[in-house]
Amino acid sequence: MKLMLIALLASIVALAPAASAADACAAKGKLRHVVSFKFKESATPEQIKEVEKAFVALKAQIPQIAALEWGVNSSPEKHAKGFTHCFVLTFNSDADRDAYLPHPAHKAFGKSLGPVLADVFVVDFWAKE
Repeated sequence: MKLMLIALLASIVALAPAASAADACAAKGKLRHVVSFKFKESATPEQIKEVEKAFVALKAQIPQIAALEWGVNSSPEKHAKGFTHCFVLTFNSDADRDAYLPHPAHKAFGKSLGPVLADVFVVDFWAKE
C-alpha cells in the first residue's frame, strides 16, 4: 500500500509541470499571429486573389492553427502605409505557433509571395480581455 501511495505521488509530481504549463497558456488567453501584406504595384488582382486563397488554405493544412480570419483594409484613417491585407491566426500555445512557422506548407506559401509582395508586417501577442 505504501509503495502504491509513493507511486501515485510520484505520478502527480511528474505531471505537475505539464499541467502548470497548460494552465499558464490558458491564463494568457489566445496567441494571435497578425500578418499584414503590402503588395507590389505590379501585382494583378488575380495574383492577389491567389495569395488570399493560399493563405486561407493554410488553416486546413496546418492543424496547429486554431482559427484564421482575414480581411482587406477599410480604415478611413489613412495610416495603413500601403498595407492592404491583414490575416489573424489564432494559436492555443507558443508550441503551436512554433510548429506553424517551419511547417512545409507555411514555408511553401512564403516562397510563393516573392513575385507579388512588397512588404510584410508580423506581430504576435497574447490576447487579453
